[in-house]
Amino acid sequence: MTKTHTEDVDATLRQIEELAALGCDITRCAVPNRKAAAALKRIKQGSPLPVVADIHFDHHLALLAIEAGADGVRINPGNMSDREGLKEVFRAAAEAGIKVRIGVNSGSIRPRKGLEVAAEGREGDLADLMVREALAYCRDAEEESFRNIVLSLKASDAPATIAAYRKAAGLCDYPFHLGVTAAGPPDASIVKSAIGIGTLLAEGIGDTIRVSMTGSPHQEVRAAIAILEALDMRAATRPQVISCPTCARCEIDLTALVEEVERRVRDLPMFVRVAVMGCIVNGPGEAAEADVGVAGGRDFGYLFREGKRLRKVAASELADALVAEVEKLHAARGESRG
Repeated sequence: MTKTHTEDVDATLRQIEELAALGCDITRCAVPNRKAAAALKRIKQGSPLPVVADIHFDHHLALLAIEAGADGVRINPGNMSDREGLKEVFRAAAEAGIKVRIGVNSGSIRPRKGLEVAAEGREGDLADLMVREALAYCRDAEEESFRNIVLSLKASDAPATIAAYRKAAGLCDYPFHLGVTAAGPPDASIVKSAIGIGTLLAEGIGDTIRVSMTGSPHQEVRAAIAILEALDMRAATRPQVISCPTCARCEIDLTALVEEVERRVRDLPMFVRVAVMGCIVNGPGEAAEADVGVAGGRDFGYLFREGKRLRKVAASELADALVAEVEKLHAARGESRG
């Protein structure tokens, strides 16, 4: 999801282009007002990705987004009480041939009176409430003969998220957009998202995903891709660095070496497996299995490429040696494709 002000068309398009370059497949833009809705037309015209409009509170904004050419709209049952207005949205989406995501968030699904939020008890109750409300809106859409629906049922913790999607998967066959909402800063978000999204994908539940975190959307996309690659659901297109956790047997500064190597190879436009290992327990095996690798010794490392040990390299030169071998491999693969 973009994190610019949507009405700032140039900034929004720059961010979409950056996310597309990282491997993002769909982008979503918040539409909190009419200026943002009006900006969608230019954004859609310049975007390299499909653009989904994120709508809350006012169904008229969804109608404006559809008129602007949005590839889809997301509505939130938790804050849209005008059911007749939403039926207008379903009819307009049907005419435009686009999807509507009925997206439930745990933070907005509980009944409210003003800013006072009614409490529902246990985690199971929250999951049940989310599913119940989402399916009620699906029925409204079906009454309009509209079934081009995507569902999302996001809680801010992994167990409730998993419970909601599992329950919904047993009750309907609509596509699911997965995510753990308001998952926090990057470190916390990556853990929650990997558990919540990864568990569901491993069970065969889910069609699209979004990692939610406070911070750069670039980190969100990288984390989402990493989850898919870890489950072999997306072919890796960037270098992958594997490294050992280190222990008393490690006699080189492995942490600094890993950080430098990862920084220098991560933007190469190819998949290559780089092993950076600290000692001879697992090091030679992991390094030999990787495309390029090193197994550390006492102030030195053995350099490997494509399963063969090349030479012994001083610790101070390991980063340069590893990166040089990766670049050679990149050049060789480029020539073979040419």
